[in-house]
Amino acid sequence: MCGRFTLIQTAEALYETLHVEKLPDLEPQYNIAPTQMVEAVLYNQESEERKFQKLRWGLIPSWSKDLGIGVKLINARAETVAEKPAFRSALKHRRCLVVADGFYEWQHQENQKQPYYFHLQEGKPFGFAGLWEQWRSPEGEEITSCTILTTEANELVQPIHQRMPVILQQQDYDVWLNPEVQTREPLQQLLRPYPSEAMTAYPVSKVVNSPKQNISDCIKPL
Repeated sequence: MCGRFTLIQTAEALYETLHVEKLPDLEPQYNIAPTQMVEAVLYNQESEERKFQKLRWGLIPSWSKDLGIGVKLINARAETVAEKPAFRSALKHRRCLVVADGFYEWQHQENQKQPYYFHLQEGKPFGFAGLWEQWRSPEGEEITSCTILTTEANELVQPIHQRMPVILQQQDYDVWLNPEVQTREPLQQLLRPYPSEAMTAYPVSKVVNSPKQNISDCIKPL
């Protein structure tokens, strides 16, 4: 699964990777956790351009009776996403890039869990494959939420955890965001493990265990 990630890049680095105009002013986020607001890239069909939008992490299906279900839907398995009622419509019509530059996974070690930080060797930001939904509460409040797709772990992640988030290749962003692509096959081909040789990882302090800790110490190597 993917339960925590980071976004500490400059606006210039985000533009070079994501090609989105009107970049927001972003504070460094060292420990993004479920139910928090995340930065995402959606495709605006009216302007035919990519746009940034803040989404609540933890997908709330439009038919849900309350937002509590979002905590259980922070991730969607790539292998079954096309069949699951909570995700299949969004896979066809509401895909996004959840913007990040690293993520955490925890390794079981005897009586403890050791956190590890993973990022691209080049240090660039990237887009997780994401889905989004809009939900209206009984009181009329509208919430736009998202989930991050996961796949089997690559050789780097596998010793730490059996699953990893789907990091899309930059050349695949257009296909993933294209609203005219609605069939399963071309989308499923993108949902694969990122090449392990292009990534790096190292153990970090357990300070990251608390989502209240949004500090640079979260990503410092032990």
